Amino acid sequence: MKDEIRAAIRKMKAGKATGPDKISVEMIEALEEFGIEKVTELLNEIYDTGQIPTDISKSIFIALPKKPGATECELHRTISLMSHITKILLRIVMLRVRNKIKPEIAEEQCGFVEGKGTTNALYILRTLIERALEVQKDVYLCFIDYTKAFDRVRHDEIITQLVKLKTDGKDLRVIKNMYWEQTAAMRVGNDISSYQKIKRRVRQGCVLSPDLFLYTVRSSCET
Repeated sequence: MKDEIRAAIRKMKAGKATGPDKISVEMIEALEEFGIEKVTELLNEIYDTGQIPTDISKSIFIALPKKPGATECELHRTISLMSHITKILLRIVMLRVRNKIKPEIAEEQCGFVEGKGTTNALYILRTLIERALEVQKDVYLCFIDYTKAFDRVRHDEIITQLVKLKTDGKDLRVIKNMYWEQTAAMRVGNDISSYQKIKRRVRQGCVLSPDLFLYTVRSSCET
């Protein structure tokens, strides 16, 4: 609905780089009601057919060095330039899917959870250690390093877990096609590589990624 489009646009930050389609959220806002109407028509067609236009399923990755002079891949972080139209669509789908995913996330989870943060977990941990020192008790900590965990998530596992949640068929189809049909290219300076299919990992820069990652990893660990 138009109200969902407006709400999604209000949530998006201004001044963000555009994806391969070169359409920014500011352009849509400048068109006022006409822009909202056209985006609503497009997203309804995608939602009803499940077919994702090629232009909005593409992303461009840019590698940024974590420190000056970095040459190894591990010393870079990547950002993804994604279509703003895609971001609007996925933000709407996210709100619908989150109603099913949120009850499945443990109360102890702080990262990637609205209203919480890792600072909450650090505060709790610090408090426990201080209390343990006061009463001279030992504290045992276990740290699990999920190295490049976002990059390890399998697409078929994401869909399997969403099916178990009885996700709405149209929402599931949009997510599945967005993952199955997505392509990406690397940009170095002004040069862009050829587009290649992405066969694994949650989508870089996608608002759905944190929710899908948390639920998929939690379900896989339980299994």
